[in-house]
Amino acid sequence: MDGLTLAFEPARPTRSGARGFLRRLTAGASGWIAAALLCLLFAAGFGASWVVPYNPASQDLGAALSPPSLAAVNGHVHPLGTDKLGRDVLSRLLIGLRVSLLVSFAVVPLSTALGVVIGILSGYAGGRTDLALMRVVDAQMAIPALLLMIAVVAALGPGLLQIIVVLVIAGWTAYARVIRSEVLALRQREFVAAATAVGARGGRVLARHVVPNVLPTVIVLATLQAPVVIVSEAALSFLGLGIQPPTPSLGQMLAEAQEVIWQAWWLPAIPGVMISLVVLVFNLMGDRVRDILDPRLRGVM
Repeated sequence: MDGLTLAFEPARPTRSGARGFLRRLTAGASGWIAAALLCLLFAAGFGASWVVPYNPASQDLGAALSPPSLAAVNGHVHPLGTDKLGRDVLSRLLIGLRVSLLVSFAVVPLSTALGVVIGILSGYAGGRTDLALMRVVDAQMAIPALLLMIAVVAALGPGLLQIIVVLVIAGWTAYARVIRSEVLALRQREFVAAATAVGARGGRVLARHVVPNVLPTVIVLATLQAPVVIVSEAALSFLGLGIQPPTPSLGQMLAEAQEVIWQAWWLPAIPGVMISLVVLVFNLMGDRVRDILDPRLRGVM
């Protein structure tokens, strides 16, 4: 029995396997460029408290709507210009980037955990449990995501914690649906049937055979959800339902730029470019991870 059980044991990750994964992740121009930009964004966002040139809430009305320049205005240099209240755009951009990354890093693991647990439970238990859980998923997915987020924010109120809760509620269903289908397919595989036949309990089958086989799908979904979370947070902040002043966010910067969009082109352009850059980098990394973990492409890469 022990020999049969060991025959179906999943392979354990090794350090050399992790190094090989990183090599494949950064292979090619698109891989290392995306990795370098991702590291740069993390350094800029999480090091914002040490590198911001000015207090992002500090106002200087005499320097209001100064265009990007290295020339001093009222004794201060604003490389990316100032907004209508004279606040430094670079400082606000770095703090807004940090907020977006923090929200993404909080939402993705929480929604992943919730969706994976429900997906595995639904797919493995089957029967009425599967039916009940999937009807909940169907009901939520029938509601437009933005409408659902606005409704939940209206009930909970705006703020960082509320935004995280809202985005977790909106994001877990995709995991549940995909992981359920993966588990339904795994239940029919020979190694799961063999483990069950030799007397392995359900918890052991899940831990040793099901969960390791759905992890690649979970990782790919997580990398692709991160940019969606960042855009959703920016959209809620743009509507005034997200991060509240004086804490800056990228969506809030876009909303404040509406009034002076024809006078100060840099105010909507700079946070817009930053959002696009973050989404592009995360999508590139997500595509690389998907290609590496896809067994059909392992011989190609």
